[in-house]
Amino acid sequence: MDTDKAHAALDSVYGAGSPDALDAAYAAWAASYDSETASLGYLLPFLITAWVTRYVAAGEGPLLDAGCGTGLTGPQLKALGYSDLVGLDLSDDMLQVAAGRQTYGDLKKAMLGGPLPWPDGYFRAFFSTGVFTIGHAPASALRELVRVTKSGGHAIFTVRDQVFEIGGFRDVFVELEQAGKWRSLEESPWFRCYAVADPDAQVKTLVFEVL
Repeated sequence: MDTDKAHAALDSVYGAGSPDALDAAYAAWAASYDSETASLGYLLPFLITAWVTRYVAAGEGPLLDAGCGTGLTGPQLKALGYSDLVGLDLSDDMLQVAAGRQTYGDLKKAMLGGPLPWPDGYFRAFFSTGVFTIGHAPASALRELVRVTKSGGHAIFTVRDQVFEIGGFRDVFVELEQAGKWRSLEESPWFRCYAVADPDAQVKTLVFEVL
């Protein structure tokens, strides 16, 4: 069953333990990622478009899909009038699938938590979903994502419940606020990642204005 395969793949990526292991886990999953996550009712790549459209007018860009994976969000945003999209992911194999969707003007391989290959204030906004989760991007990656987002732009991202407190996210939020880098606009209630499986897997969406 696709759900069994998807759960096994999730266990593999959550338990990767290092960037190289995570890259390898996604390389193994890339070809079947879309169908297997669909079997779980994975909502986040589609639901994040609601927050993007709430804060960014159609046609504005460029927008960075930080941790774009196979690029599931790209076609949804393109259909809503957002054409200036850039994708970033750590996996060549996932980026290859994303390229096939023909909705991203540029795709880059980079690891969240390290330096990003864009100048200060390059993006109108970044959005990131399913990335600040178990064994994936650290809270510290937000500093660099904010750096590449312009003043008056937006940071829109989800954080998984299991890493929210222990991963130091609140500390980074406060640090960036006190440094005058951003201000909080919205923090959603906890909600399910999957419509079908794992009802206890919860995330929240956070939105900040970059200053």
